[in-house]
Amino acid sequence: MLMSETYLNHPTFGLLYRVCVLEDSQELFTTLYAQRLFFLVTTAGTGFKFEPIGRSDARLMVENRIRLLRRTGQSQEYEQLQAVYQQTFQ
Repeated sequence: MLMSETYLNHPTFGLLYRVCVLEDSQELFTTLYAQRLFFLVTTAGTGFKFEPIGRSDARLMVENRIRLLRRTGQSQEYEQLQAVYQQTFQ
């Protein structure tokens, strides 16, 4: 299964690109071009909640997700997220 690209339109910062899914209702997004601003986006019945987070916190969240994928044997998603991590944080 290929990881599909997902975008959201933020009212102030414009188009955001999904870095990864963190939990059932939480995803990590970044600004499309600069990839300097990160948002923890929570999906609720009333819509989306955008919580700005720092680059180091975003990096830690992705690292934790990578560890979880490796532990649970989800190798394809692990490899895809590892590639996204390399592009985004290094």
